[in-house]
Amino acid sequence: MRRVDIAFDAAGLVPVVIQDWNTGEVLTLAYANALAIEKTRETGELHLWSRSRDELWHKGATSGNVQKVRALRLDCDGDALLALVEPAGPACHTGARTCFHEGETDLLAPHEVLPDLERVLAQRKAERPAGSYTVTLLDDPALAGEKVQEEAEEVTRAAREETDDRVDNEAADVLYHLLVLLAGRDRVLGDVQEVLRERRG
Repeated sequence: MRRVDIAFDAAGLVPVVIQDWNTGEVLTLAYANALAIEKTRETGELHLWSRSRDELWHKGATSGNVQKVRALRLDCDGDALLALVEPAGPACHTGARTCFHEGETDLLAPHEVLPDLERVLAQRKAERPAGSYTVTLLDDPALAGEKVQEEAEEVTRAAREETDDRVDNEAADVLYHLLVLLAGRDRVLGDVQEVLRERRG
C-alpha cells in the first residue's frame, strides 16, 4: 500500500474531522498545521490551529474538555485528517456535545441510536424520575438480568416462529435491557466493544 503524506493547503493547514472514538459520532470540524499535529502526537491530546486567532489551540485547555486522541487517519489524497478521540466533555464552545447540533437533528442516524439511548439511561440514573421502569431496573441488578434472559428467549422464539418484524422488535428489547444492565454496573457499550475489538485483533 502506498504511503500517503499530509497535503497541507497554501496556508499550511489541513481540515480535521473529529469523531468520537466510542460512538462514531462526528464532533466537530477544525484545522491543523504541522505544529498542531506534532503537539498532538507528543501529548496524546488534540491540538489544532485556530484560524480566527492565528495560533496553536490545545482543545479543551481552558474548559477542561480535552480530547484524548486514539488514532489519526488520512484520507486517500492526504488532504483531510480524521481524529478519533475520547472527549472529556462537550466538544462545542456552546456546551453542546457536538458542534453539529443545528439543522436536521430530529431524526437519529442508525449509528446514533445506541449512544443516544446510553445518554438517556445515564440521565435517568442521575435524575431518578419517579415511576421510571429504567430506574427500577437500575436499582435491581437481579431483575435487570432476568429481563435480559427473558428478552433473549423471546428473540430466539421469534427467530424460530415469527416474522422478521417481530425479530427486530424483540432484538431491540434485548439491546435496551442489556444497556440498562450495563449502566447498572457503571459499564457502557464502549467497554463491550473494546473486548470485541481485542478479540478480533
